[in-house]
Parts: sequence; C-alpha cells; structure tokens
Amino acid sequence: MSGGKYSSYMTEQALRRSQAQIPNALTVFRILLIPVFVALVLRSDQGWTVAGAVIFAIAGATDQVDGWLARRWHVESRFGQLADPLADRLMIDSAVILLWHAGRLPLVALVIILGRDLLLLGGYRFVMERGYDFKVNQIGKAGTWLLYAGIAFVLVTKQGTDWPLYVFWSGLVLALSAGLLYVGRALKVVLAR
Repeated sequence: MSGGKYSSYMTEQALRRSQAQIPNALTVFRILLIPVFVALVLRSDQGWTVAGAVIFAIAGATDQVDGWLARRWHVESRFGQLADPLADRLMIDSAVILLWHAGRLPLVALVIILGRDLLLLGGYRFVMERGYDFKVNQIGKAGTWLLYAGIAFVLVTKQGTDWPLYVFWSGLVLALSAGLLYVGRALKVVLAR
C-alpha cells in the first residue's frame, strides 16, 4: 500500500472509530439528562413544566438519532444494544413515576409501564443466554416515540387536559404490542433449543 493510500486508509479508519462513538455518546447524554429532568419535574407546578418537557423532548430526539446513526453508519455496538433501551426505560419510567405522583397519570399507567419494563429487563438475560437477539421492531419504535410525545404533552398542558393522555395511551398500547412480539419470538428461540 503506497504512502498516500495508507494515509487515506488510516484517516478513514480514525473517522469510522470516531463515528462509532457518536451514537453511544448520545445514549450516555440521554442517561445524564435523567437527573436534570427529575429535578425539573420535582420543582414543577403539579407536573406542569415547559423546561422539563424540553429536556424530555431532547431525550426523545436523541433516542431517534442515536439508533438511526448507528444503523446508517453500520457502527452498532453491544453497548448501544444494551444501553439505548435501558436509557429509554429509565427516562420514561422516571417520567411516569413523577407524573403519577403529581396526579397527572393514573396508577394503572404506572403499574403497566413498570411491569412491562421489569418483565423485559428480567427476561432479557435469560433469553440472551439462549441465543435470542433483541432487535427493535417498528411497533416498538412507534410506541416509544408516542410515549415520549404523550409524556411531553402532559408536561406542557394543565391538569385535566385529556388529549395528551390519548397520545400516551396509544404509545402504551403499541409498546405492549411490541413487548408481546418480543416475548413470542423469545419463546420460540428458547423452546427450539
């Protein structure tokens, strides 16, 4: 390999390594936003906070961007596969707990969200050891996006406004549907071994 080609190759490899870090950095950034979000909601007027909604929306946007970049650049990593959904669960679960505490979301929403996430996290290691690969499906992506949107809308509307809850419940239905698909596929893999 000539000096010019080698230099070009090394530059390309360095660029690829730095590109590989961007999706993971966005995931870490989203995790770091969680305490900021929690502090803003705790200081809010019964769950009404524009600043908290902005932070939550930024977290939702980074969720969309980090996965898209990782797939587009073909730099999906084991860290990203684990940390990205965990960051979503922690952010959404924090929001649901805080909004339930503020009287903005019903107890059933809290129970369903936390129950689903505990089931997914608890079952994750069990099925991963048996060869199941959690690939995000379009229903799950749409559900997560609607949950982010619904929660952000709840944060910027006054108590008693119903339409943000319709967005939230739509996201929850899609998220539960995606969870059932994951469980069904995981059971097939586990039972086949």
